[in-house]
Amino acid sequence: MVQKTPCILLPFALLFLEFILFSSLAKPIPTTFVNVLTYGAKPDGSTDSTKAFLAAWHVACTSANPTTIIVPKGRFLVGNLVFQGNKCTDAPISIRIAGSIIAPEDYRVIASSEQWIWFEDVTDVSIYGGVLDAQGTSLWKCKNNGDGNCPNGAKTLLFTGSNNIIINGLTSINSQRFHIVIDNSNNVNIDGVKVSADGNSPNTDGIHIQSSHSVHITNSRIGTGDDCISIGPGSTYVIIQNIQCGPGHGISIGSLGRVEEEQGVENVTVSNVDFLATENGVRIKTWGKTSKSFARNIVFQHINMKMVKNPIIIDQHYCLDKPCPIQESGVEVSNVRYEDIRGTSNTEVAIMLDCSKEKPCTGIVMGDVNLVLVNRPAQASCDHADGLANDVVPFAPCLKRD
Repeated sequence: MVQKTPCILLPFALLFLEFILFSSLAKPIPTTFVNVLTYGAKPDGSTDSTKAFLAAWHVACTSANPTTIIVPKGRFLVGNLVFQGNKCTDAPISIRIAGSIIAPEDYRVIASSEQWIWFEDVTDVSIYGGVLDAQGTSLWKCKNNGDGNCPNGAKTLLFTGSNNIIINGLTSINSQRFHIVIDNSNNVNIDGVKVSADGNSPNTDGIHIQSSHSVHITNSRIGTGDDCISIGPGSTYVIIQNIQCGPGHGISIGSLGRVEEEQGVENVTVSNVDFLATENGVRIKTWGKTSKSFARNIVFQHINMKMVKNPIIIDQHYCLDKPCPIQESGVEVSNVRYEDIRGTSNTEVAIMLDCSKEKPCTGIVMGDVNLVLVNRPAQASCDHADGLANDVVPFAPCLKRD
């Protein structure tokens, strides 16, 4: 008598055969490699390679497969680059830079459009390594000499309307204005970048974030003539960690409230930062104007200061206009926590909470803060702020002891 296979085993056998068949047919999606040299780029530092870079982008943008754009060793001269993503496929694009991308020596060439390298409406774009040299020193000199005919200058690297962005191991030097700008973008990770510009270079913020959500900046060294990192209106869920800042104006939230109808900033954490001889340490700055903006749910923690002019500062009377408006700021500053902050100030007032009389700061919490002048105590100044403090030197008189 022939023994029959139980029927209950047949479905499992069929599933196993289907798995084997699928595994044999399934193959990893190949990556397309695009070298800018193929499209005429020259690594000699003098041949204009702008069209070659744009051609390489077009190939990557229209590819159905993940694509890596290769920028090999050498110096590649390019003018203004606009990489648009609105006609791209959904495939990721990686840009790997082994050499340097340099701007023309004549600052007017890229300053005409106010951005040098611009990614617009892109998704799943990653940049690894390389140097961006905007050659901005001649424009700085023009501005510092008070020449009224100087252009504003170009931002070095700008992402607008973009999602799922990685910037890793990039170096930006001598930017005409801001080095890296993240605008109206989501899920951005910036890691291991280096930013360098002279301490007297005007408006050369290291990294600027505005109207963006879920931005992480980690393990980076930033020295510049303005804010190392600035966080503008509409920014939420920003994490800044393991940063060396100096020279520069510190890490700033704001300025906020320049216009009345303006988004606020919330859910920001700044931790493990070393400030060296900077103008400010951790700063919140708002204009003395009527405003519906806000700054709330902010944490500054595990921070070292070394000879910083204003280690901890809330400035709600910030103004660049002349004459400044005689108003109180309408920006609401609330739920700001300072924890484990220590080091030296090079001015007597190490903690300054200059809040708005109209909208006082609320929910200020300080703990384990120790800031001193070299070999002697520092002071704290405090107006229109409410909150708690525990183990804080110098003690801010408008806060309650916890």
